[in-house]
Amino acid sequence: MSAAIAITLGDPAGIGPEIIAKAFRDAPDATHGAFVAGDVGTMRQASQALAAPGLPAWPVLEIESAAEAAAVPPNCIPVLQVIAPPSPIAQGQISAEAGRVAGECVVWAARAALRGEIGAIVTAPLHKEALSAAGFPYPGHTELLQAEAAAHLGRSLADVPVRMMLANDELRTVLVSIHMSLRNAIEAVQFDGVLETLRITHRALTHALGRVPRIGVAGLNPHAGEGGLFGSEEREIIAPAIEAARAEGLDASGPYAPDTVFMRARARQGVPSSGEFDVVVAMYHDQGLIPVKYLGVEKGVNVTLGLPLVRTSPDHGTAFDIAGTGLADASSLVEALRMARVLKGA
Repeated sequence: MSAAIAITLGDPAGIGPEIIAKAFRDAPDATHGAFVAGDVGTMRQASQALAAPGLPAWPVLEIESAAEAAAVPPNCIPVLQVIAPPSPIAQGQISAEAGRVAGECVVWAARAALRGEIGAIVTAPLHKEALSAAGFPYPGHTELLQAEAAAHLGRSLADVPVRMMLANDELRTVLVSIHMSLRNAIEAVQFDGVLETLRITHRALTHALGRVPRIGVAGLNPHAGEGGLFGSEEREIIAPAIEAARAEGLDASGPYAPDTVFMRARARQGVPSSGEFDVVVAMYHDQGLIPVKYLGVEKGVNVTLGLPLVRTSPDHGTAFDIAGTGLADASSLVEALRMARVLKGA
């Protein structure tokens, strides 16, 4: 497999191109051997917008293949043109054209990774409404990548289960369900889904940590149901799933009160694995993501677990409100690049 990392362009109306340009300019250690899977013109515009008055823009170099990324000289941004050049796109506005650009870049990168032509994917933020307006039937990156993997493997979506992990240097969380309404997310807390999440988490982190991970499991209800006073899901669904996982050799425990389990898992800064757990399995999107994002979106990385490829992304969205202003922080993208290198083993 190629060692190259593809950074997908993201929604060109958002901050994706800007933070990519900043990452190449400010973090050469993280971007070495990486390239942008996107549009040369969009990246040149982003680079020019960041140039100081009277100084040239950071150069953008068009490459012909992913294999060329390793030989690109320093101090430039290598871009592989993987889509039809877009028509004019207004900054900070939702549009089908921007959604097409973002979605097609991800599709190209997913297929290249599945063929072994690139070593990992780092996805800049896309906008879910724009993606939908472009006709993509997926609510976000995770579901799109799952569909591409399933098609490549000749399997159904159900046979390629994936989960979202959000991580920084203090806390990791993995979600039982991802992008759905809260009402549907509660209904999605079922034995099979919880057990599958524990298995996927165990496999992914065993590979990343080099040992069996300690998994703490959050309850669904306040106080983890308080013995059934506030809900029965813990004793009827979550606890049996944990017992089944432990019978398979997983180091899983809980369910614990959701308002304290994340604090118990949090590592002291600079001391990896110093928390009581290596990861917390959360029952739904906001339960798991709020604690990690509260610690600072500039440090967070989104990782898709369960795919036959490595995919990471920044822990933030398109930030239309500051797109084109030069104010976007590239720190989370840089951390996503670094984590992608760790996960792909290089």
